[in-house]
Parts: sequence; C-alpha cells; structure tokens
Amino acid sequence: MNNEGKKLILFDGVCNLCNGAINFVIKRDKKDTFRYASLQSEIGRKLISDRNIDSSKLDSILLIDSNEGYFYKSTAALQIAKQLSGIYPLLYVFLILPKFFRDWIYDIVAKNRYKWFGKKESCMIPTPELKALFIDQ
Repeated sequence: MNNEGKKLILFDGVCNLCNGAINFVIKRDKKDTFRYASLQSEIGRKLISDRNIDSSKLDSILLIDSNEGYFYKSTAALQIAKQLSGIYPLLYVFLILPKFFRDWIYDIVAKNRYKWFGKKESCMIPTPELKALFIDQ
C-alpha cells in the first residue's frame, strides 16, 4: 500500500483510550487520510528521533504531516478531527482557544487515562483488515 502523502498518527499503543480513539478515527477517515503506528513501536521511536521531537512532550498522540510538520496534544487531536467525516471537523473551531488552555485540559485527561480507561499489557495488534493502515517499517 502506498503511504505517500498520508498523515501519520502515532499513539500510545498500550492505552485503552488511545486505542479506542484510533478505532474511532479509522471508522470516520472516509478520505483515507491517515496511517497509524504506536509511539512504542520501532518506527514510532525512529520517526520521533529523526525529527528531533522532544519525547517528554509526547504522552499519548502525535500527528506527523509531511507538508506541515508535526502536531501534538490538543492541536494534534483537532487537526485529526478536521479530516474526519461527519460533524467532527466542526471541533476544529476550538483551535481559537489558547493552546495553553487546550493543552491543560488535554493534559488532565492524558495524565489520568490509564486510571480512567485502563492499560493493555502490550500494543494492540490490528485485525488483518486494518493491518494495511498501520506502518510497521
């Protein structure tokens, strides 16, 4: 499968909330905009390192767009929502809120995500139908 021009979502592969969010995005990505990999995967770590991204800022999601660079935290979530089908692009309007405020709310959820939603022992393994959407090399 050709991944050229696709935006890549790196996510916390052991987080139940993050895995649920990825499944949510997959179902609503009607334009086939995204590809996926876990932050913990070899390719995830390589992409972070290659871009000299401060990994201390990454706790649950990173969006890499070859045309626009990368986004993390609330900005990544809103950039992703903008590309989905249905009413979700309307969430992009929240980008007008100050980043410190958006990220403060994001950080509260991210900090408590394992407590509230649980954690897996290992990264999710995509079904055969979804495997083509995940970058593994």
